[in-house]
Amino acid sequence: MFSDQQQLILISIVVVYFIFLFGLSLYMNRSVKTYEDYNVAGRSSKLMPLILTFVGTAIGGSILLGYMTNGYRFGMGQQWLAIGFTLTSIVIAIFLLKRIRLLGEKYNMVTLGDFTAMRYGEGARVPTVISILVAYCAITGMQFVAIATILNLTAGISITTGILIGWALLTLKTYFGGLKSVLLQDAIHGTIQTVGIFILFVVVLSMSGDWGAIADRAQGTGGGNMLSVFNISPGEFFVYLLTIGAYQFVRQDLWQRFWAAKDLKTAKTGFWSAIVLGFLTAAIIIVIGVLSRFGLQMTDIDPSLIYYEVIGAVLPFPMVIVMLIALLATVISCADSFFLAAASSIVNDIIKPRVGDVSDKKMLTYSRGSVVIVSIISALLALYIPQLVTLWITGSAMLVSGLLAPVLFGLFWNRVTKTAGIASMWTGLAISVFWQIAGHPFGLHPVFIGLPVSIITLLVVTLLTKQESHVMFEELKKTV
Repeated sequence: MFSDQQQLILISIVVVYFIFLFGLSLYMNRSVKTYEDYNVAGRSSKLMPLILTFVGTAIGGSILLGYMTNGYRFGMGQQWLAIGFTLTSIVIAIFLLKRIRLLGEKYNMVTLGDFTAMRYGEGARVPTVISILVAYCAITGMQFVAIATILNLTAGISITTGILIGWALLTLKTYFGGLKSVLLQDAIHGTIQTVGIFILFVVVLSMSGDWGAIADRAQGTGGGNMLSVFNISPGEFFVYLLTIGAYQFVRQDLWQRFWAAKDLKTAKTGFWSAIVLGFLTAAIIIVIGVLSRFGLQMTDIDPSLIYYEVIGAVLPFPMVIVMLIALLATVISCADSFFLAAASSIVNDIIKPRVGDVSDKKMLTYSRGSVVIVSIISALLALYIPQLVTLWITGSAMLVSGLLAPVLFGLFWNRVTKTAGIASMWTGLAISVFWQIAGHPFGLHPVFIGLPVSIITLLVVTLLTKQESHVMFEELKKTV
């Protein structure tokens, strides 16, 4: 794809970029003094870094590459990928954000497990951690693979070596910096990726000609319906809505950023801004995929390499460098966020309850040790499990099936009992895992089985058990 001289330039720039990020982590490490500094950025993040970290975490390498590929292969109907997570994000902003923020402030929450444990008892931490670790370690491993693919295509480095390089560099920078470093770097990454994607969109759009010509080309190749946003089956839409969409409700990294904001107003403004910017970015990525097929008429290519093919076809080499840095920024901004979220679950929900009241310095050490544990698990997944995407989808289904009902009902309905919440978690988890392993019997996605069963279990057990009082609802009445 690139000449030897171009490969040398690219690998040099990638090395310099990683050195810069590592140096930034070491610099931020000087201000990381406490457990909360490391895991929730000292609850002091300002508006612009917060907006960009929301976008940087939401728009990862899998979205930039995957959505563009889907747009190329299936057309404008894939906009429902973006619409699905945008709709649920709006619901979160209107109904959940304030409650999540206030509870986090009141009870010094660090993880989703803190909420489920407060609402349903300490026994709720275990199914919460299992759900989060499977999904987040898998998606972190996917980012290692994405970095390896970039290094393979640009510098000829083998995938295995590339995974190990990505693992080592991401582990080092996350180990030293924590969430404070991640927020600062996401501000940089978010800017680079957003500007880069919009530049690419403008270039591709200008080279594709008018919409009438594009429609004629699509019609001539039998793909006229691919230009319609309604080119999607109801079943596919509901899979997107209940996985990618519903997954937003129980994204631990999202909750942590609500708690990391310096105040409630900053969290609200940052998240609403990110919803708009994130939707536009995701929608544009899909349009680029569609235009590359029917506008640029790139028909004889591997769809999975569409991003690399497009930037190589429409941009001069100096801009190709910029776009590869944008891709790298996209991957890193997503990877370190999920990396740290998974590590937070280990230290906060497994280690902390078992070590008792220890010093902040000790908890900071445990936090960094948890980063190493997550990095090893994620690297092993990336190296030895070829069905990594399947594992991630299973993890997402576990999050939604196991946690969505108890979390949402638990936030708003006082009547839900501890027994009902824990029973709902384990039942949803077990059913979704079984359904995935069984190969989707009757053609049904695991979320279509696990989530309804989880909801039914929660309602039935709640009605069969004695009502309990929860102090959190009294606290919320004073403020919400």
